[in-house]
Amino acid sequence: MISLMRAEWAKLFTTRVWIGLLIGACVMAGGFAALFTGLAGQEQNGQPGIPAVGTQQYETLAFSVPANTSVLLLILGVIGMTQEYRHRTATPTFLTEPRRGRVIIAKLIAYALVAVPFALVIVAVDVLVVMIYAGARGAAPSLSAGNLQTLGASGLVLVVFAVIGVGVGALLRNQVAAIVGALVYLYVVEPIVSGIGAIQAAYKWLPGGAVQAMTSDFQAPELLRPWQGGLLLLGYGLVAALVGTLIAVRRDVT
Repeated sequence: MISLMRAEWAKLFTTRVWIGLLIGACVMAGGFAALFTGLAGQEQNGQPGIPAVGTQQYETLAFSVPANTSVLLLILGVIGMTQEYRHRTATPTFLTEPRRGRVIIAKLIAYALVAVPFALVIVAVDVLVVMIYAGARGAAPSLSAGNLQTLGASGLVLVVFAVIGVGVGALLRNQVAAIVGALVYLYVVEPIVSGIGAIQAAYKWLPGGAVQAMTSDFQAPELLRPWQGGLLLLGYGLVAALVGTLIAVRRDVT
């Protein structure tokens, strides 16, 4: 298993994809952190906007920003799985290790472990921007237990989404279809569910609802408790891993 995981890391780090995704996630986290801090305390179209700097609501929202980059970790996992089929390396990979389940499990573990330092870097960028910008506005947040919990939850979200990405890649196999499908779901389907009153109650059971329950409930419909959201998101990760493994084991490689 260790040799299979090392092979996955070699495949990942001999390309530039991971650099682009990590830089993109850092820019995204820093940009949103700066935007939220700049708009904090200002009314939007006569309505209350982002909570003012110095409030606990603002700090929770600002420290949950890393979770917004989860789509890039999802794409990282998708690419890690689908590149085997896109570049025609699935056959030699499975010939080297005929037990396909071990290959998929190695991918899941390898990308979960890779996501940990990625998450730490992204969280660090968010904290740096928030501390500097909010401090310049006169109220730098403290790293209290509550804020550390929010940051930890945001990091966990990134790791789980990387695992989900591997599962989605195993399920769909086509790289473009998997990425486009994930983007449509995250940015079209879930916002529609959360915005329509008749089906809004279902949002808390979706991955996006679980993420918001874990991090920040700002402008969100009714959500689960944070620990419930965490268990739900982990459940999605485990289901994606299990289904992806079963399908990859039984599907024809060609």
